[in-house]
Amino acid sequence: MQLSIQRLSKTYSNGVRALHDVSLTLPNGMFGLLGPNGAGKSSLMRTIATLQEADSGSIALDGLDVLREKKRVRQLLGYLPQEFGVYPKVSAERMLDHIARLKGVEDARERKQLVGALLENVNLSKDRRKHLGTYSGGMKQRFGIAQALIGNPRLIIVDEPTAGLDPAERNRFYNLLSSLGENTIVILSTHIVEDVSTLCSNFAIICMGEVLYAGEPDRAVESLAGKIYTKAIGKEELAAYQQRYKVISTQLKAGRLHIRVIRDGAPEDGFEAVAPNLEDVYFSNIATRMDVNTI
Repeated sequence: MQLSIQRLSKTYSNGVRALHDVSLTLPNGMFGLLGPNGAGKSSLMRTIATLQEADSGSIALDGLDVLREKKRVRQLLGYLPQEFGVYPKVSAERMLDHIARLKGVEDARERKQLVGALLENVNLSKDRRKHLGTYSGGMKQRFGIAQALIGNPRLIIVDEPTAGLDPAERNRFYNLLSSLGENTIVILSTHIVEDVSTLCSNFAIICMGEVLYAGEPDRAVESLAGKIYTKAIGKEELAAYQQRYKVISTQLKAGRLHIRVIRDGAPEDGFEAVAPNLEDVYFSNIATRMDVNTI
């Protein structure tokens, strides 16, 4: 299974350019789509999920034209959007049973086993008879994950899936997605770098509708070896350091501003060399597009 996206572009009626000439190739496994809020991630996900049209370009799923053969694509798709509604007076168990029936699971015993397994996987078994309207935000997110997995989808799209999950729930979700990615294309759209470094064998960075980087996380980090340096400075000194160095990120700790810079040779002024990480890859790519104070 392979998803091929070629030169995809989308501009909304209000003039916002959501996607510009996006090209990516996604094999089986977990693929992370990393970018800040408003980068175009959700626009790309909605286009792949056949929920909106593209202005130009193409998407193919193993030869299937995603933009034209929407009905066939939806039969192979599991989708968890960033925001989704629920029927407040229907239980999770009944709702999943209904969705399973719509996806072609006709046998009642098979549906019961499927629903039970899904609720167990997302840790909602004890709450299966509660109305969805009584669920917390995290519980609704886990329900959304369960419904996206119905029908053994070959392509799964999850948009900001760990939002609202506590650390234990997030870890459980990581394990669930990792097991799915062995025989399925799973696209994980997020602004959380840890999600990508933990789960994904391949990823892309998108900002302002454009792909800035695509590749393997480990290789991306290795490419910055010996190039990342850090120093604690006063907040009032930031502008001066930005003029002298390429500052890729800042973090305030105990009243001191810790900056990280990318540079081929060791800088002066008391900088310390540090091992790079995936956040450095992310920030070094988007720093040229965004003010460092906003990232």
